[in-house]
Amino acid sequence: MMKQVIFSTMLVAFFLACKKDQPAQQDYVIGKNRFTTLVNGDEREYYVHVPSTYDGSVAVPVVFMLHGSSGDGLRFYKISGWKEVGEQENIITVYPSSWHYCVIDEGQVKNTTKWNVYPGSFEYCPNQTPRDDIKFLRQIIDELNERFSIDNNRIYLVGFSNGGAMAFRCAVEMSDVFAAIVESAGTLGRDTTLTPAEYIPLTFQIGNRDSRWYGEGITIPMSLFDTLLQFHPQFHGVAKIHSHVFNFETEYTLSGDTTSVMVANYKDSSGQPGREFNFLFIPELGHQYPNGSNHPLYGAQLNWEWLKQFEKP
Repeated sequence: MMKQVIFSTMLVAFFLACKKDQPAQQDYVIGKNRFTTLVNGDEREYYVHVPSTYDGSVAVPVVFMLHGSSGDGLRFYKISGWKEVGEQENIITVYPSSWHYCVIDEGQVKNTTKWNVYPGSFEYCPNQTPRDDIKFLRQIIDELNERFSIDNNRIYLVGFSNGGAMAFRCAVEMSDVFAAIVESAGTLGRDTTLTPAEYIPLTFQIGNRDSRWYGEGITIPMSLFDTLLQFHPQFHGVAKIHSHVFNFETEYTLSGDTTSVMVANYKDSSGQPGREFNFLFIPELGHQYPNGSNHPLYGAQLNWEWLKQFEKP
């Protein structure tokens, strides 16, 4: 009897050991995936594009693309151009959806999607509860690590418009996670005192025909970029807040071309080597994330060429 008990115990142990060594069941497909996750009781969604070259044998970079107001993850999965770059470069790309709210935006009451950014760009209607989007994004990263082999030293984020303002918040509160961040056509519009978790490289980009910034029908001459950076309230304000909050120099060097893109480069002032802030001014670009179809500039490819230089130490 005792021998039978011992044998049965050994058999169970062997079975459990074999089961433990088996890989987790794959719950994703190559290409487009929609996942949901519970955050403080709310079901949140995000899309993930897994490139055809991904096989799990090598840890790959990850890029988050945050949509703007009224958008969602699926829309920017389709139009941002990042899934195509992900295919070319073997990158997992991620497209979260923000939450629907009643907000007061530009003097109007709207029911729309918004990221929970720092106050200043819009107001929530009474009885609205802002969601914890920082917790949401961190939870996505945890779930990515459970499903995929990702390089946690090479996780990046790009945000457009309201997503650009959220990218600014991530640069403060999630700079321990992201290696570099791009804010496109949106950022924090007022100076403030904030303490980033870490200092990381940043880029801000804006078009010279962005109606949300200058008004309908207004085109800012590219030749005025240097003057705008020094004296225009919005341009100077963007440069000032990034220098102030993220420890960049206030002086800059200009490069580029008025027919393609102008770049103001601000060096690190914190003593951290290889870190920079770039302010990009793009001709003939309205309030759009440039994807090669809505504008000649292929933003995802341009941004990736810059982002991939950086990784967490």
